[in-house]
Amino acid sequence: MLIEFSIIPVGVGSSIGDRLAEVLKIVDTSGLPYKVNPMGTVVEGEWNEVMKLVKKCHKTAMKSGERLITTISIDDRKGKPNRIDEKVKSIERRIGKSLKK
Repeated sequence: MLIEFSIIPVGVGSSIGDRLAEVLKIVDTSGLPYKVNPMGTVVEGEWNEVMKLVKKCHKTAMKSGERLITTISIDDRKGKPNRIDEKVKSIERRIGKSLKK
């Protein structure tokens, strides 16, 4: 299963980097495969482990604020391991070149 999630603190001004760094430390130490992008983080794993991770990240970010918006997108496909890399490689094969990452 792939999930992409983002956490947006509300009412804390325009710079949220310090709070997001704290959350990404949790993702990094989780041991799950992940990729950070400018709008969120993609994580690969089983349902319970990815949901546990998102919950931990949400609760941690909530400790230093009054309001958060957490969004989660789920792509669940049976029998397809290593999708965090393979989905992009599949498209690259189709267009015949590497994409920016």
